Amino acid sequence: MSGFGNGFESEALPGALPIARNSPQQCPYGLYAEQLSGSPFTAPRSTNKRSWLYRIRPTVANWGDFEKADTGLWRTAPDQVIDVPIAPMRWSPIPIPTDYVTFIEGIRTMTTAGDARTRAGMGAHLYVATRSMEDEYFYNADGEMLLVPQEGALRFWTEFGVIDIEPGEIGVIPRGIKLRVELLNGPARGYICENYGSGFVLPERGPIGANCLANQRDFLTPVAAYEDRETPSRLYVKWGGNLWTTCIDHSPLDVVAWHGNYVPYKYDLRRFSPVGPILFDHADPSIYTVLTSLSETPGTANVDFVIFPDRWMVAENTFRPPWYHMNVMSEFMGLIYGQYDAKAYGFVPGGASLHNCMLPHGPDIEAFERGSTTELKPSKLEGTMAFMFESYFPQHVTEYAAGVEQLQESYGTYGKQLKRHFDPSRR
Repeated sequence: MSGFGNGFESEALPGALPIARNSPQQCPYGLYAEQLSGSPFTAPRSTNKRSWLYRIRPTVANWGDFEKADTGLWRTAPDQVIDVPIAPMRWSPIPIPTDYVTFIEGIRTMTTAGDARTRAGMGAHLYVATRSMEDEYFYNADGEMLLVPQEGALRFWTEFGVIDIEPGEIGVIPRGIKLRVELLNGPARGYICENYGSGFVLPERGPIGANCLANQRDFLTPVAAYEDRETPSRLYVKWGGNLWTTCIDHSPLDVVAWHGNYVPYKYDLRRFSPVGPILFDHADPSIYTVLTSLSETPGTANVDFVIFPDRWMVAENTFRPPWYHMNVMSEFMGLIYGQYDAKAYGFVPGGASLHNCMLPHGPDIEAFERGSTTELKPSKLEGTMAFMFESYFPQHVTEYAAGVEQLQESYGTYGKQLKRHFDPSRR
């Protein structure tokens, strides 16, 4: 895939992967050849994404009478715009329900941006799940899904094989790839960035050079593993903002071998190698970008996935927490574990916040006082992992997010607690 390598291959049975020919007249083991394209056919080689799948039945064999299913609290841009005050917003963690909810049923949309129909923008979601999907399968035709677990580990059975992710790791499922989600150690909760635009790639390092940030070797793709199960099942497809479903008589995860560069993958965020200022001043948060979805405007991201991990703070004569700012990008933040250095209270693991385009934000009063008066000796932030879904599209809050009980109503005015320190007689 672009940014990660030239391609991968894997086979679950010896000789299942044809040699030299993508679509031989007869595939080994009586398999069908099927190409999955994640880019236009004529995209430049550097951005052309496609994989060849060798499967027991082609996807078209699953196609029956689709009916609309209930999307629950999952929304897609452009969503109905809800009037909310133009101020920062923050939510406490959404409780994990006590009834049985699958991963798909437990998706709750917090914000949407752009327009999925024009393949631009994103949706920021929370997910909760209390049961595994059984004889249930899903794929998303509207966008790529970047998954950030906060509590509980997940197993993604995909057409390409199995991916396990736990808090501190992420998984990326490109548009159109079928999956089933299992819970590995009880109920689960986390975050999803549904990327309507170009697929995530590694950002350019520029003057940083060849090393640091996220490195290619640490992104893992699954090993081929297939299900040969003839059992009544249900397939869900998200397309055009709607959820469609049909009954099938077998598992669609029947890919015996595959090769290509359009694949699901995982990454351990604890392997990210941060860089930062080592003398004075505060660098932009772009130095913490793990993945980026490029827009048609150079240097402007459709979506950036940014993290704030363990790191040393060494800058002298510098306000080390994030400074007060207003910017054109919109920021949806979440906390996986630990404490975020710009907030002394209220922003806890499993919670979320939104600081939208050109709306002011920054540290609360306790974080400001600490950052202004603490002794500036080298110190290490440890046991923390916050992240940000950042987009140049304004993010619109959903009706669910605007009315949910966990919305912290007073957060939008936290800046009023900041005191006046100006004294023209004191330089």
